[in-house]
Amino acid sequence: MQLRAVAGPVVTAPVAPADEHPEPVEPENGAIEQSPVDDVWTAYLAQRTRALRDRLVVHYTPLVRSVAHRVAAGLPSYVEHADLVQCGVFGLIDAIERFDPQRCPRFESYATQRIRGAIFDELRAQDWVPRSVRGRARELERAQERLEGRLLRAATDRELATELGVPVHELRSLTRQVQLISVEALEENSGGVSELLTDESAPDPMTIVQAHETLRQLSVAVEQLGERDRTVVRLYYLENRTLAEIGSLLGVTESRVCQLHSRLVGRLRGRLEELAVG
Repeated sequence: MQLRAVAGPVVTAPVAPADEHPEPVEPENGAIEQSPVDDVWTAYLAQRTRALRDRLVVHYTPLVRSVAHRVAAGLPSYVEHADLVQCGVFGLIDAIERFDPQRCPRFESYATQRIRGAIFDELRAQDWVPRSVRGRARELERAQERLEGRLLRAATDRELATELGVPVHELRSLTRQVQLISVEALEENSGGVSELLTDESAPDPMTIVQAHETLRQLSVAVEQLGERDRTVVRLYYLENRTLAEIGSLLGVTESRVCQLHSRLVGRLRGRLEELAVG
């Protein structure tokens, strides 16, 4: 279990004196502290008001931008990213209003599909491909059919360029434009052209969202530990102290520190599993 990135209250936990070993304090009734957005979700699911829905929309707007950015990667430059975001917001609103935590525990995964669907629906409705591009696409298709009918085989780029009366480089530019005019092509292969053109070295937005959520849940779980356990977490994972050094600071043996560490890791794992299932 990786805990070295945990921040917040853990850093400020004081080191217990050698003669004091307070036992961890369990939260009352096993309650787990919720984040602000969890509180908003709880209130919204209890009473679906527009004010609460709008607060959720504001919170998840960065997710809309991430999805729109990935879709835009497979579209021509004249398609405005801001327009895609605006379409995606409608998908986000629909996702919030339809979300059922019993059927899909992770809202981000559910919302991503709704946002993508709303963007593609609007692209279909607006017919964002210029008439000139569609006309050249039809011309290219007819020329390819004529050549294949005569040659009884697939035509090469040079043969197709000669048939159209254009240079080979212009034919290839036209072919790239034709490949991008179908919205359906964008949706194939889990993202279509947008996935093919994505920078593989760039971090995946959904992975970032999930990592942030995991760290948030881990921070909540650590806050629920007792003072001495939080101290062990800080010394071991943030300050990279050895078990022997921690034992010296706490005034206990190294084996005792090992026991404390194993116990707190088990508690954290259990808390994370509880949070994962809601």
